[in-house]
Amino acid sequence: MSRLGRKPITLPKGASVEVKDQQIVVKGKNGELSMPLSKNIAVEVKDGVVHVSRANEEKATKAAHGMIRAMINNMVTGVTEGFTKTLEIEGVGYRAAMKGKNLGLNLGYSHPIEVVPPQGITFEVEGATKIHVKGADKQVVGQISAIIRGYRGPEPYKGKGIHYLGEHILRKAGKTASK
Repeated sequence: MSRLGRKPITLPKGASVEVKDQQIVVKGKNGELSMPLSKNIAVEVKDGVVHVSRANEEKATKAAHGMIRAMINNMVTGVTEGFTKTLEIEGVGYRAAMKGKNLGLNLGYSHPIEVVPPQGITFEVEGATKIHVKGADKQVVGQISAIIRGYRGPEPYKGKGIHYLGEHILRKAGKTASK
């Protein structure tokens, strides 16, 4: 059996898990998340602990067992604590600002870029160079962060652009340094 799949998930206060019609619904203070379940994966909730088990030993079922347990754990963490990704902007004239709920970016293009947050996602701007993307769904937070980073990814010569907080950018020597 999968080591990760066997591990039980303890529900913190304020979180509840329901399984109905091959659909799992997790509710908490940050909202509600749902996910469809595979027919070969069973989820059981007893006394504030969630157990995930599989029906057979097929390769696809074994692969899904640990993944589904991890996704349920991420849903529980998301509705209780939430997820945050922090992006940094480096470069002269590059900056971010809030425009209502939307995120406005000036990244050296001829036009400003406005990012509209999907439902359940919020943006915070610290100074003009740090962007915090917050939400309950880990996948959506990561996807929106990747889209924002994609507008002006970090370049290898001066490091200008948008990068994740703590991300190491491999730097290249310029033409004059290589001689």
